[in-house]
Amino acid sequence: MADVQFKDVDKIYDNGVQAVFGLSLDVRDGEFLVLVGPSGCGKTTALRMVAGLEEISNGTVSIGGRVVNDLNPKERDIAMVFQNYALYPHLSVAENIAFGLRLRKAPKDVIAERVAWAAKLLDLTAYLDRKPKELSGGQRQRVAMGRAIVRQPQVFLMDEPLSNLDAKLRVQMRAEIAKLQHQLDTTTIYVTHDQVEAMTMGDRVAVMNKGVLQQVARPQELYDRPANLFVAAFIGTPPMNLLEGTVTSANGGYALRLGGDTMPLADRAVEAYPGIKRDPGRPLVVGIRSEAIFPADARADLPTVGAQVELVEALGSESMAYFHVDASPVWRQGAVEDDPVVDPGADGGIAQPNLVGAFPPHAPLRLGERLRVAIDVSQLHFFDRETGAPLR
Repeated sequence: MADVQFKDVDKIYDNGVQAVFGLSLDVRDGEFLVLVGPSGCGKTTALRMVAGLEEISNGTVSIGGRVVNDLNPKERDIAMVFQNYALYPHLSVAENIAFGLRLRKAPKDVIAERVAWAAKLLDLTAYLDRKPKELSGGQRQRVAMGRAIVRQPQVFLMDEPLSNLDAKLRVQMRAEIAKLQHQLDTTTIYVTHDQVEAMTMGDRVAVMNKGVLQQVARPQELYDRPANLFVAAFIGTPPMNLLEGTVTSANGGYALRLGGDTMPLADRAVEAYPGIKRDPGRPLVVGIRSEAIFPADARADLPTVGAQVELVEALGSESMAYFHVDASPVWRQGAVEDDPVVDPGADGGIAQPNLVGAFPPHAPLRLGERLRVAIDVSQLHFFDRETGAPLR
């Protein structure tokens, strides 16, 4: 067994700054778990505590059922892949891959066998005699991976290993890393600030903010059932639209007032978020994913809101349309729960986009145009304005 367990783990630095607060998290044997969150959220600190590169202030970290708090890094049977690859420029690819085995005084025939195995697995056989400077960024990353896997450790730790690659190569490498991990079936903790990376690679994803674990779940569950406003705003491309609204009872059902528009709520939304029936008329936060927004003429069966087109991004397969609607947005950047509602026009009367929709590529949208957009009210999410908790 090579599960990893954090139990009530704190990290407090000598200057009194606390980077991780009471982290409790179980990483299953053979699982690919991704730690994701904005810069400074504590994800890399958590990873370094597993590696033994940071001391644990309180709590315990266990690997394979053994508490490792007081073990030095080489006793933990882990391998770490860094952001900067950390290759030795004067050594060949083969020598770089074999470096850890040589330090452990592995027999020469074992070293040669494992280097050949890793090189074949990573498509590096033709480059074994080259130096790192003769390789592309993606090839260097493969060498760093090779150096980790030849040791056949209990756990892989990866700290933003793709952040130095260009966008196209990142897509290719994340697919290769995910495939490699499933082939090796080795427990892996992967740190990134890129939520697209997290969603496409992880068996489960743990979202952190300000040193606190917000939610851990499968990628689709994070997207469909965010545990709070922060997760709702952080997970998704584009992020969930978060607007202030009110819910009232109407005609035996419930209706949502969003700015100057009122729309009946679908039973599905009320059943998913029964908390909206408490204290009718109280301001709450309405979450709308971009795929729940349509051109009004395309979905005549849905209620609509008035909107003004502020920006259109043509992406080929679709167009991202940015609108301004008459509703106060909840600011999406940083820690959502700490930021105030931004009043439309507070910046001097200039309308700011506060609603993003994914439209067909040839949708007739003109900048500055006022129109109606349809909202699928069965797909809405609702959160408490004060606590950020979902109103389930």
